[in-house]
Amino acid sequence: MQFHHHGYVSTDPRVEPAAGVGIDRPDELPENVDVLIVGTGPAGIVTAAQLAQFPSVTTRIVERRGDRLPIGQADGIQARSVETFQAFGFANRIIDEAYQITEMAFWKPDPSDPSKIARAARAVDDPTGISEFPHLIVNQARVLDYFAEFMANSPARMKPDYGFEFKSLQVAAPDEDAEYPVTVTLVHTTGEHAGQERIVHAKYVVGADGAHSAVRESIGCTMAGDQAFHAWGVMDTLAVTDFPDIRTKCAIQSDTGGNILHIPREGGQLFRMYVDLGEVDPSDKGAVRQTTLEQIIAKANAILHPYTLDVKDVPWHSVYEVGHRLTDRFDDVVVEEIGTRTPRVFITGDACHTHSAKAGQGMNVSMQDGFNIGWKLGYVLDGRSPESLLSTYSAERQPVAKSLIDFDKQWSTLMATRPEDLDDPTELEDFYTRTAEFPAGFMTQYPPSMLVGEASFQDLATGFPIGKRFKSARAVRVGDANYVQLGHHHRADGRWRVYAFADAAASGEPSALADWAHWLQTAPDSPLLVHSPKDRDVDSVFDVKVIYQQPHPEVDISRVPPVFLPKTGPFGLTDYEKVYGIDPAEDIFEVRGLDRGGVVVVVRPDQYVANVLPLSATDELAAFFRTNLLAR
Repeated sequence: MQFHHHGYVSTDPRVEPAAGVGIDRPDELPENVDVLIVGTGPAGIVTAAQLAQFPSVTTRIVERRGDRLPIGQADGIQARSVETFQAFGFANRIIDEAYQITEMAFWKPDPSDPSKIARAARAVDDPTGISEFPHLIVNQARVLDYFAEFMANSPARMKPDYGFEFKSLQVAAPDEDAEYPVTVTLVHTTGEHAGQERIVHAKYVVGADGAHSAVRESIGCTMAGDQAFHAWGVMDTLAVTDFPDIRTKCAIQSDTGGNILHIPREGGQLFRMYVDLGEVDPSDKGAVRQTTLEQIIAKANAILHPYTLDVKDVPWHSVYEVGHRLTDRFDDVVVEEIGTRTPRVFITGDACHTHSAKAGQGMNVSMQDGFNIGWKLGYVLDGRSPESLLSTYSAERQPVAKSLIDFDKQWSTLMATRPEDLDDPTELEDFYTRTAEFPAGFMTQYPPSMLVGEASFQDLATGFPIGKRFKSARAVRVGDANYVQLGHHHRADGRWRVYAFADAAASGEPSALADWAHWLQTAPDSPLLVHSPKDRDVDSVFDVKVIYQQPHPEVDISRVPPVFLPKTGPFGLTDYEKVYGIDPAEDIFEVRGLDRGGVVVVVRPDQYVANVLPLSATDELAAFFRTNLLAR
């Protein structure tokens, strides 16, 4: 972590200096804003946290509640989300307080006595080692707290504006050329002004206001999908029990009583149970939601037989019916307007996709929605990218949500099926193991666009598929001989990462890398010179790193091209954290299938691989950035 850029820091280094709109930030919600975010759930809070790193952008996030969320409904944190937490600087802290899932147990009717359940199998949670980060369980409210802390410590000093409910919005016609084209009507929900309306004018609006989104309705989007007519009771529970796997994630299938998805929670004692309430008559009209807590507990005991559950406390419980719904677009541009204008209003998270809670995807996918739109809004409003960049949000995230719903239909159906009705008795655990990469968050692969290059040179870096997230690997920092995960330095600071994996020549020798580095530092078409603002540090847009094929003692840092040792900050101090050698025990060139002739890997601000090019392809690299960045 670097924090002495502007002089000695003796206080908390996570608190960045206030800048731009963060200096003397008004407590009262302004009349005019660049971005208005509606809702402080996972999608909204991540969008706000990312935009808090753009102090030139006036962003406000409103919430109808009068204060923070005390307890959340979501709790499953997939490894991709923990990677995202690392980007926002709190992965290790939340790992320490969370429950870590390492395996899942599968309980089925005992063959010798089907009235009882017995453990039938265990499955490792991450059998292929897809991520160095764990699968966690932690209260959604704590996740929101960490993002809120990051926002408050960021240069923009952002905090939620509590006590405002969204009522309606109106978007001005393009020919009106309004500076703030979206007029939003809010209503005070708390305090002396409760019930009064408040008008806010915005350049862009992000609707993160949940499954019953009023923002979605305001832009004419409707949810399409189906209802499974199957109900579940869910409860967070403190109980005394003789069930032996109470601290292990379990799928429990009984003979006649239904099924339970059991998830231990953080803190060592709390656990969550999704209890099968069975099929729902289509004419039920929601009556199943009146199922009492006592009935849910009784059902859980019936499924767990011969084990018992003596419930002592239930901090939260609910009843829901499984439904799978998706909007056809995630912004306000209808089909006939595509290509004629750019979007002004976006929807994220549950506002555009809903599904069951069984796969633990709701919060995780919603946070990636927010990460995706957040940096794009920041780039457009900061003058770094054209407005056309914003059209990529719906194009990228809508197919991801569609894939999620297709996956969840299979998983939730299997969870609700009696073992004897399955084609194969091991079908549930086999599906869990076979599809592990998807719920972990790593199957997303964005197609070619202005942000994702063609896979013309994918064979040069087979371990970094274009369009998928950058999968970290170990290297050794030359300056201090520290072993590091490259991806862990990819912070949510809005910068592109450009990794130059060197050819075989040693540092200082004539090489393809040396030619590439000279071009990057001096050529008129170099992205560094074309797209980096003159009044900011040379690495303010691009974080350029080099990884040599030699172990770190064989890399002479005094002969490394100066573009990899930039001088930044008011004192022009040298940054020594951009030069790496291999870890001989885990050579990144071997681990990630990198060509020994050298290769450049470009990674977007949201950690997805954008391009793979040979060191000689300088024209192609310059042209790629011209498609998505503006000249300084």
